[in-house]
Amino acid sequence: MAGLMRILLGMAAVAILAAAAGAWWAWQQLEAPGPSGEAVIVDIPPGSSLAGISRRLEGEGVIRHAMLFEWYGRVSGLATQVRAGEYRFPAHDTPREVMARLVSGETVLHSLTVIEGWTYAQMRAAIAAHPAIRHTLDEASDETVMTRLGRPGEHPEGWFLPETYRFPRGTSDLELLRTAHQAMVEALQDAWETRRDALPLESPYEALILASIVEKETGLAEERGRVAGVFIRRLERGMRLQTDPTVAYGVGPGFEGRLRRVHLQTDTPYNTYTRHGLPPTPIALPGKAALAAAVQPVDGPWLYFVATGRPDGSHYFSTTLAEHNRAVQKYLETLRARRQAE
Repeated sequence: MAGLMRILLGMAAVAILAAAAGAWWAWQQLEAPGPSGEAVIVDIPPGSSLAGISRRLEGEGVIRHAMLFEWYGRVSGLATQVRAGEYRFPAHDTPREVMARLVSGETVLHSLTVIEGWTYAQMRAAIAAHPAIRHTLDEASDETVMTRLGRPGEHPEGWFLPETYRFPRGTSDLELLRTAHQAMVEALQDAWETRRDALPLESPYEALILASIVEKETGLAEERGRVAGVFIRRLERGMRLQTDPTVAYGVGPGFEGRLRRVHLQTDTPYNTYTRHGLPPTPIALPGKAALAAAVQPVDGPWLYFVATGRPDGSHYFSTTLAEHNRAVQKYLETLRARRQAE
């Protein structure tokens, strides 16, 4: 009997030692650096099981032991807190660090930069070409998009703020448009609240239209306020704006990039050479600086401006038509000289 007890005690001791050794090994493995020597990005689809995630991570070289990782998730209670998404695991992340990332929900963020002066159509094209965006609007008309954004019947041009937007993979095109639209609504309201007294603008929307023209006409950031001032004074005096970008917008998608006399003489709602006042809608997506310039124009005597022809995109501002005509001639001479030098 005593011999049997010694055997049982010995077996128990071996089992305890084995369990302790196993626990020690598991603990060490959870703290051990992962096998990958470089960062790995893994997309975890919604509804994935912890077992499937563990096998995926082992296959991608993020962890060494899928079964141990799954066991750790279940024993720790973290298995139910794992979130789907696209994750970036730095080189040699430990299993504990890997689990912490999956629980944190800190997924990889992609970006799309909407450029100041882009048209709405250019923004739609950039969104459609982005590989991390979930595309739901491929066949949707502009009218459908604005309806789904809660603005039925409104023209989309101008209503999206140029900015860099960051988002997780799988964000829909409609979500991104909604974010950019709300950003513009807020930016326009902020600008309108700071407007100068007695402007010839009757609504925030008219400020948005003017800002879009300023955006397209400005080559240098520091000239935005002066350009806006010229347009404001022309509106106050009942002068036509006579701005080329509105004419080009009115030509439509067929515009080939160079305005000709026939374009300037063809009447459209956007031809500010044939019509007084602002065009019916914005002609581009203005940034915050252009919005600020539209409502806080620079005072001065200038009623005209024309490009200098220099590579910096600067303009020459004139007070009289005679002075403006001389500036136009100088601009043409500069262009000819540049072409001859090429």
